Amino acid sequence: MIVSIFVFIFILVLVLPSAAILIPFTLVTRNAMPLYATACFIARVAIRVGGIRIQVQGQERIPAGRACIFMANHVSNLDPPALISHLPGRTSVFLKRSLMRIPILGLAFKLGGLIPVDRDGLAESARLAVDDARRALSSGLHITLFVEGTRSPDARLLPFKKGPFHLAMDSGAPCIPVSIYGTEQILPRGSMRIRPGTAHVVFHPPIDPADYSSRDDLSTAVRSAIASALPDWMRG
Repeated sequence: MIVSIFVFIFILVLVLPSAAILIPFTLVTRNAMPLYATACFIARVAIRVGGIRIQVQGQERIPAGRACIFMANHVSNLDPPALISHLPGRTSVFLKRSLMRIPILGLAFKLGGLIPVDRDGLAESARLAVDDARRALSSGLHITLFVEGTRSPDARLLPFKKGPFHLAMDSGAPCIPVSIYGTEQILPRGSMRIRPGTAHVVFHPPIDPADYSSRDDLSTAVRSAIASALPDWMRG
């Protein structure tokens, strides 16, 4: 736990002064890129401080100058910083609306263009979230999704949610499947203890939704790509 406590303190020391400077700057200029870039920098440095190495493959496969939908599996709370801090440009993500109410952090989320989601199971809530994501893509932001909708309890692939593929078919944005593994051992689900180690993030070639006649066919193609780079036991 000593490593975990040290990483938490390290993040706190960097986040507080950065927020004090960059949140007012973003409010005045409406330019969220410095705030976003600083958050990614802090995440990368904190990961290294924790004795974690991120091995990234396939970044050259990401289309330049296009807003994409990154679709990844989810096995650990380490997945979002490990993935997002290595994306080109700027991305938006879905997050629980309640997180928007956290002092300071919630304001940073709003300024960063993150998309609040009500997990009430209502079709109207899902439609509003997809509409927000479509607007984000139109503005040039990427969208990053964990397509299982939650962390897998045993790191094996879970069934995929339907919403991401509605968004892909409606928007036509390229889908970039992403395989993540190793994080399930470094920061296991249900634990706050960070264990030094190597995490792997693999970007696969883009998949064009226009090449598929249905949402289910697109989901199958994305699942196949993600599974292809995972250890056998994680493929579900």
